[in-house]
Amino acid sequence: MPTSQHPIDSGFGAATTAQEVIVGSDLRGKTAIVTGGHSGIGLVTARVLASAGAHVVVPARDEVKARDALATYPELVLDSLDLMDPASIDAFAKRYLASDRPLDILVNNAGIMAPPLVRDSRGYESQFSTNHLGHFQLAARLWPALCAANGARVVVVSSRGHARGGVDFDDPNFEQRPYDRWIAYGQSKTANALFGVALDERGQEQGVRAFSLHPGGIVTDLVRYMTPEELRASGALDGDGHPVIDPTNNKKTPEQGAATTVWCATSHQLDGLGGVYCENCDVAGLAPADDKSGLGVRPWATDTAAADRLWRLSEQLTGAKLHGGGL
Repeated sequence: MPTSQHPIDSGFGAATTAQEVIVGSDLRGKTAIVTGGHSGIGLVTARVLASAGAHVVVPARDEVKARDALATYPELVLDSLDLMDPASIDAFAKRYLASDRPLDILVNNAGIMAPPLVRDSRGYESQFSTNHLGHFQLAARLWPALCAANGARVVVVSSRGHARGGVDFDDPNFEQRPYDRWIAYGQSKTANALFGVALDERGQEQGVRAFSLHPGGIVTDLVRYMTPEELRASGALDGDGHPVIDPTNNKKTPEQGAATTVWCATSHQLDGLGGVYCENCDVAGLAPADDKSGLGVRPWATDTAAADRLWRLSEQLTGAKLHGGGL
């Protein structure tokens, strides 16, 4: 079966920065939402989109922390959103829809990695809840605004962590199996990729295309649940505790890490494409399940049957469905 999941020779690479990607883009009159856009690669993404003229909304759970982080970026508009709280998601979407603005770019960037076992108010495991289910509900609630854009893109920040395994459809919230924080992280990142596949399939007729991506390994607040020893053992920190920067080996600056997100959100090279997993500012190649290179996307993260199954499960767990074709 033909697939679009293969590199397109974009001309960019692992060391490309977000600012290099945005050159020549004019986003005036367009609106973007970047979850987690007050720190790390999310902040770089938000700033770069705004630099090209976009109106950028940054919803954040900790408004005090986010307000401090955005104090020097008045072009970024702060709002409130807790991805583990369904009522907060609905309230944010209601406020946005009331603005009557089409939504041209939705960047599902916020996430957590490898925390101890925490559950939301529904009993859902926190990484599955935050990284996938919260963003699923957000996109569903914002669907009328995405359709109204007549060419919207939804960009989902996944990770090479998806290589740790697929979604356990029988026990996604670790109610029967022992909790493993890294297996849970990998499951949530596979869910991100499958969400991109499923949303793109459902959005094409409305002009909504979806992409998932691996940004690279970047030392940001995302690693807060890892000890310095773990970070050094992974090669993320050197002996002096400084981040190791080596883009060809997946160790990037935030500016390099945000590049693939910005590319997926804005590049005309992706016109007519969708539902693909990207890395290093290009469409990633397919990788076998046992691949050790660290590159490419594993079969379970592009499987259309799994994507459809996850979509149905997500509807069941959140109660959210796509409704409406415009504002």
